[in-house]
Amino acid sequence: MFPARWAAEWRHDYANLALGGGNLFILLLGFQLQSRIGWLISFSLVALTSFWAWYANLKRYRIVADTPTSRIASAPQGYIELAGRGQQKPGERLSSPINGLPCLWYRYRIERKNGDRWEHVESGVSHDTFGMHDGSGLALIDPDGAEILTSRKQVSTAGGYRKTEWTLIENETIYVIGEHIALGGANAVLDRKTDLSTLLADWKADKVALLARFDTNRDDEISLDEWERVRKAASDEVARMHLDIRLKDGIHLIRKPAHGRPFLIANREVTALVRHFRLWSWAHLALIMAAVAGLGILD
Repeated sequence: MFPARWAAEWRHDYANLALGGGNLFILLLGFQLQSRIGWLISFSLVALTSFWAWYANLKRYRIVADTPTSRIASAPQGYIELAGRGQQKPGERLSSPINGLPCLWYRYRIERKNGDRWEHVESGVSHDTFGMHDGSGLALIDPDGAEILTSRKQVSTAGGYRKTEWTLIENETIYVIGEHIALGGANAVLDRKTDLSTLLADWKADKVALLARFDTNRDDEISLDEWERVRKAASDEVARMHLDIRLKDGIHLIRKPAHGRPFLIANREVTALVRHFRLWSWAHLALIMAAVAGLGILD
């Protein structure tokens, strides 16, 4: 298993390059063993790892290619795709920890030279929500749990340390596919039953105020008739609160979807992203076929 600190890097880069290098190492191991069983193990491992990578890239390719791009202002709730320009949240500024430059999101890794190896020293990733606009409206993106593809990578080496930083910056192209929810606004998801129960519980907790308002016969008890008036008043108040929420401008939020569906963020156009996943799926399919051919030769 990989150390926990590498999990984010592994997921975000889809393991494509790493798997390519790993498969080369597996083949070299088979070459070193110089035995039929060694080659069987090597080709089998290459086929299995390449199949996993092929499936992961093919799944993302189909989802990105087949999901229509929505407009923020009219986006339905649920699993959607958006494309626009990155934007800082009003009044908030995020800076990358290594270069100190303003950004929307960052991930970094610091390594120390030890002989001919680089050892991990420190790594981290930002969790701040950032904005994206497409001309029709503004959406907020919560990057927690996202697989982020960015072409902005900076590497610096000095004093025996190597520092690597990946960023997303303001005003560049941002693509995202994930779960869209509306917080407030006309499309807000509101639970009348839950809100009514919560309001009634709050009123019952303050018995003095409840009696002063609804105990019409002043017997220090709420009768059945009076309780019906309580429920009617609470129902009317919840209806007013929901109307106020729907009349206000809502907040569009994109977050990690449930049930294991991909949550992707990238600083590239949709067509480039489709091409990226398609090419990687082809590359891993070629490795699968080569490994299967190798197994066939051994039979």
